[in-house]
Order: sequence, then C-alpha cells, then structure tokens
Amino acid sequence: MKKIFILTLIMFLGFYGCMVGPDFQKPVVDAPARYHYDSSTVVDTVLNLEWWSLFNDSILERLIDTALVKNQDVLIAASRVQEARYVVGYTKSDQYPSFGYTGEGSRNKLSLLGNEPSTFNSFSALGNVNWELDFWGKYRRATESARAQLLAGEYGKRAVMVSLISEVATNYFLLLDYRARLEISRYTLLTRQKGLEIMKAKYQHGTIPEIDLNQAEIQEAIAAAAIPSFERLVAKTENALQVLLGQNPGPLTSVSRLDQIMPPDSVPAGLPSRLIERRPDILQIEQILASQTARIGIAQAMRFPSFSLTASLGLASGELSSFLSSNSATWSFSGGLVGPLFNFGKNKRRVEIERQRTEQARLNYQKTVLNAFKEVEDALVEVHTYTKELSSLQRQLKAASNAARLSNERYNGGVTSYLEVLDSERSLFNAQLSVAETYQQELNAYVRLYKALGGGWISRAEKDQTQ
Repeated sequence: MKKIFILTLIMFLGFYGCMVGPDFQKPVVDAPARYHYDSSTVVDTVLNLEWWSLFNDSILERLIDTALVKNQDVLIAASRVQEARYVVGYTKSDQYPSFGYTGEGSRNKLSLLGNEPSTFNSFSALGNVNWELDFWGKYRRATESARAQLLAGEYGKRAVMVSLISEVATNYFLLLDYRARLEISRYTLLTRQKGLEIMKAKYQHGTIPEIDLNQAEIQEAIAAAAIPSFERLVAKTENALQVLLGQNPGPLTSVSRLDQIMPPDSVPAGLPSRLIERRPDILQIEQILASQTARIGIAQAMRFPSFSLTASLGLASGELSSFLSSNSATWSFSGGLVGPLFNFGKNKRRVEIERQRTEQARLNYQKTVLNAFKEVEDALVEVHTYTKELSSLQRQLKAASNAARLSNERYNGGVTSYLEVLDSERSLFNAQLSVAETYQQELNAYVRLYKALGGGWISRAEKDQTQ
C-alpha cells in the first residue's frame, strides 16, 4: 500500500507539479472612442456578410472563390497550421514517460588468470521506462508555447486569406479601370484619326495653315501612344490576377465593365475596441506574445534540478533453454537528479533573453494595433474623399464634353482658332481618364476599408457557426 501511495505521489508531481514563469496576460490597449471619419452610430455588420458580394459582380465572387482554394500562399499557410498541430503533439509527448525495449544475445570466450578459456552465453530481453518529471513545468510551458503558436498559425492563415481576397478585388477593379481607359484611348484615337483626315484635306485645299495640321497630328499621336501603354497595364494586371488564382499567367476571357460595378453603401466602422477582437493579424501577434511568454517559464525551469526515473523489467539468462524460466526474471529501478551548480550566470541570462524577447513581442503587438487603427482611419478618409473627388470630376467631364463640342462648332464656323479645339479635346480626354481612374480608386477604397476592419466570412463553416 505504501509503495502504491509513493508511486501515485510521484506521478502526481510529474504531471501537476508547479509551473514557474509568468502566465500570459492579454495586453491592455488604449483604443480611441471612435474613428474620426465615421459619423455613423450603427453597429458594424461586416462580420455578418461576404463583403465582396456587395459589389454585385458574380465574376468577382467566382475569382475570389477560386483564389481561396488554389492560391499558393493559402496552401502554404494551411500546411504551416498542420505543421504547428504536429509540433503541439510532439512537444506534449515530453511530459509523459517514454517506453522502449532492448534485446541482446551473445556468446563469449574469456580467459581469466591463465586458466583454461571458458565459453559462456548471454541472453536478455528487457522493457524499459524513462521519465523526466515535469516538476517545474518546463514541458507544460513548452506545450503551452506550442499551442499558442498553433493558434498564431491559424490566425496567420486567416490573415493571408483576408489579404488574398483584398488583393483579388483590388487587382480586378484595377483591371476594369485599365480596360476602361484603353477603350477611351481607342475611341479617342478613332475620333482624332477622323479629324486628322479632315485637317489633311483642308490643308491640301489651302484653307488651314500647316501648324494646325501639325497640332492635329500631335493629338492623334498622343492618343495612339496611350493605347499600347494601357494594353501593357491590362496584360500585366491579368497576369497578376491569374497568379493570385493559382493559375498560369494569361488573359482573363470574361470580366465586367467598370461602369457596371456599383460601390456598396456607407460602411459603419463600429467601435475601435472591437477591431482588436477581429483583426486576424492582431490575434496572430497576440498568440505569438503568449507563446513567447511561456518560453520565460521554460528558461526559468532550466535553472532548477531535473528529476528522472528509470525502470526496466525483463528476462536474462546464460542459456537459451532456461530463458523463459522464472529464475531468469530481472528488474531494476533508479532515480536521478541533475541540476546546474555554477555556470557563470548562463542560465540567468537565458531567462533575461526570453524576457526581452517577450517585451519585443509586446511592443510588436502594440505597433500592430496602432497600424490597424491607422489603416481603418486611412480607408475611411479615402472613402470619404474619393466620393467627393469623383463627383467633382464627373461635373468636369460633363463640362469638358460640352466645351469640346462647342469648340469644334466655333472652329468650323471660323469664330475661333484651332488652339481652342486642341485645348478642349485635351481636357476632355484627360477628364475621361481621370473619371475612370478615380472611380476605381473609390471602389478599392471600400476594399481597403473592409480589409482594415478585418471583416468578411472566410469559410462556409464559420458562417454556419453563428446562424
């Protein structure tokens, strides 16, 4: 009975002894009460929807679905999560005894003190147990650190997916913008080629000076030069999108038009304090900090002695015929104590190293939170200002279109010089390009806002869990 009690006590101390080192405490962040450019009092709902569906573009939704399945960065992140899961099991196994076995058979010839050499056999089969008691919590802290790394990996995967969704949407809207500006350039070139033919005819008939013809040729060349520039940008953006989709670079056969995309309604940003609970990159850094905090305990445990138990049980005999007899049974049991005595402060410095690394992780957490607040504020101001800028540019485009029409009428009527026509056409072309570009920037401002808020469903399972 006494032996059973002692054995039970040893096992209890091995599994549930004290754990040295600090326990993780979530850092306290001084979050602002509200965002500067968010005047809404409505609670944000970005977590309750697939935000990219608000653009009402089935092609964009299909591209994002493909990217989430085939993108290489997502697959790499998923593999890292699986690796971290195995590391947890690998690390946790150090808390328990390890069981093994040995078997040996030998025949020896030995001569002692000049006597006649004797020959003897030796056979043994032993099962052994080795166990280092986790009295100070070294292995439990290591498992705690590994579990935090696993959570960090899972949040890291989510961060990769959030970033991927945003990249696909950003490049998609950029592609639509480049295609729209390419179409504007081609139409402008066609118009200017027709105008140039008229100017050539007038010059041949002596009704206009050569400088007017040269000015028309310049404007035609400007429009012609814009086409290969936008063709290049279209091709490179298509290649970038294909790689994001996990596919070979090449053209996208089917996309929408830029003017078919409608921006979502105003997005309530919600409380800044909720951002800390939602952004996957913040949650990832938080778990990295937790993992590093546990390493302080590992380093502290290494300053104390370690206790180990070793036991073996089996059979040993000099003759194979009597190997299985009761007289061949053998066993052994031993305990060991190993600890540092004097190492010139090495173990103490190891603890201080881990403390400083933990402080670095804490500061990195605070930096990540501050950058998250900044990204939301930047995205909010972009949405706010691009909407205003686009409205002004659309008024400018309307005026430039009318001015170009009137300038041509005035020139054909002999009321004004060709310089006015050139200036009006140049203003119209630039206004058309600016409206397309700014509209793309407005759409991508919403993309950056959703990304900064950390919202949006990543998987169907996540969505189903809250319904």
